[in-house]
Amino acid sequence: MTGRIDPQHLLTVGIDVGGTNIRASVVDAEGEVLDTVQAPTPHAARALEDAIDRAVRDLARRHPIAAVGLAVAGFISEDRSTVRFAPHLPWRDAPVAQRLTARLGLPVLLEHDANAAGWAEYRFGAAAGGHTVVLIAIGTGIGAALLIDGQLYRGSHGVAPELGHLQVVPAGRACPCGKRGCWERYCSGTALADTAIELLATDPVRSVLAQDVLRDPGSLTGRRVAGAAHDGDPLAVRVMADFARWLGLGLAFVSDIFDPDLVVIAGGVSSSAPLFLDEAREHYASAVTGAGHRPLARLRTTQLGEAAGMIGAAELARAAIGAPVAGTSGR
Repeated sequence: MTGRIDPQHLLTVGIDVGGTNIRASVVDAEGEVLDTVQAPTPHAARALEDAIDRAVRDLARRHPIAAVGLAVAGFISEDRSTVRFAPHLPWRDAPVAQRLTARLGLPVLLEHDANAAGWAEYRFGAAAGGHTVVLIAIGTGIGAALLIDGQLYRGSHGVAPELGHLQVVPAGRACPCGKRGCWERYCSGTALADTAIELLATDPVRSVLAQDVLRDPGSLTGRRVAGAAHDGDPLAVRVMADFARWLGLGLAFVSDIFDPDLVVIAGGVSSSAPLFLDEAREHYASAVTGAGHRPLARLRTTQLGEAAGMIGAAELARAAIGAPVAGTSGR
C-alpha cells in the first residue's frame, strides 16, 4: 500500500477502537490529522477485524500509508501485539497485530488507549515538557497513562497504571471490573448519573434535572448532568461538586504514589472542566500528604481532545517501521 519514502514524511494510521465506533485517521509526522473515516464497532472478532481492514484500505486509497496503530481500551501484551482482554470488545487473548499485519501487508502496533492519548499529549499537546506526567482520561470510566522522562511506563506485564480501579470506598459502588468502590465509580461520566440518583434518594431537591430523573432514571447521562450544571440546576451543581471532591482526592492518591509535576485531564468529561477543575484542585491541595509543604502537580486539560488516542497510536506505530520516534521502549 505504500512505497519507500523519507521517514520524516511518513504517514501512519491511528485507529481508536471504541465499544461503539471505530475511528481511523491518517496522521503525519507533526501530529496533524489529515483524513478520518468512521464506522460502527462490530461485536464479533472477525467482523471487527474486517471493519478495521476496510477503514485502513479506504484511507490507503487516498494516502501512502506506512504503518497502523490501534488504540484499544483493554489489556495489551508486553510486546503490544496481543489483546489480552478488552471489556467492551470481542477480543480475548487475540493476536490482533499479527492477523492485521498479514491482512494489510503493513506493520500493526497495539497500544492501550490511554497510553496512546498520553503519548500524543506529550509529543504534541498539553503534556509537552513534563518530567513525570500522568494522564487521566475520564469518560465512561477512568483510563490512565504514566510517562517518566519521555518514556511510557507500562509495568511488568503491559497493563499499568490502572488508576481507575484504585479502591476509594470499601464495599462501595459495584464496578464492572468485579470490585467495589473503585475510583471511577465516583469520578466518571457514569458516576455523574449515579451520584444524581443517589442524592435524590437521600435528599430530594426541586430542579429540572431532578424531575427528569424521577420520570426516567435510565435516561440520565453524565453529559446531561454536566449540561444542567452549566445552566445552574441545583441538583446538577451538587453532583459536580461531589465529582470535584472525588477527583481531588484521587489526584492526591496519584501524587502520593507518583509525585508527578504535571497531570493532564482528558476524556469526554474534560470538556466540562470549568465546572469542576478549580474545586478539584482545592481538594487535591488539602488532601495530598504533606499538604502545604510540597509542590503540587500542574493540572492541565487535553489539547488534542478526542483525537489524542488516534494521534498517539499513529505516532507510536512509527517506531514499528524504524522512524525516529524517541521514548517508545520504556516500561
